[in-house]
Amino acid sequence: MVNVLLVHHSPSAATAQIAEAAESGLRMPELGDIDVTIRPALEASVADVLAADAYVLGTTANFGYISGALKHFFDTTYDAVREPTAGRPFSYWIHGGYDTTGAETAMKQITTGLGWKLVFDPLIFTGEVTEEHLEKATELAATVAATPS
Repeated sequence: MVNVLLVHHSPSAATAQIAEAAESGLRMPELGDIDVTIRPALEASVADVLAADAYVLGTTANFGYISGALKHFFDTTYDAVREPTAGRPFSYWIHGGYDTTGAETAMKQITTGLGWKLVFDPLIFTGEVTEEHLEKATELAATVAATPS
């Protein structure tokens, strides 16, 4: 059985839609036996990360950076999970109002430091959440779940 951890910060209805679309991708029947753990970024723990085989992350872009909640997640888990989780598959989404550049840079730097393996191009966009964005979030999560670590 594959255990996928979905960690997100979704403070608005729009970003909650993205998280729900990702969750639906993780729960696709054709993926088989997938154990899904969903945690708001402020509640995710070292134990959650260590127990997972793959990761889906989601954040808003706030003031040009990842959300404080997702930054807190990385700050509180990084040292304990870096070595034991290296090489595990992941992908992520970033939704911003105007600019996602700093958030993109942060995600690349942090996940490179963790040694995680990007298995699906991140979903990064600004503005209104469309059906196309939701479909990509579903595909992103399903691909992560289907990729062996």
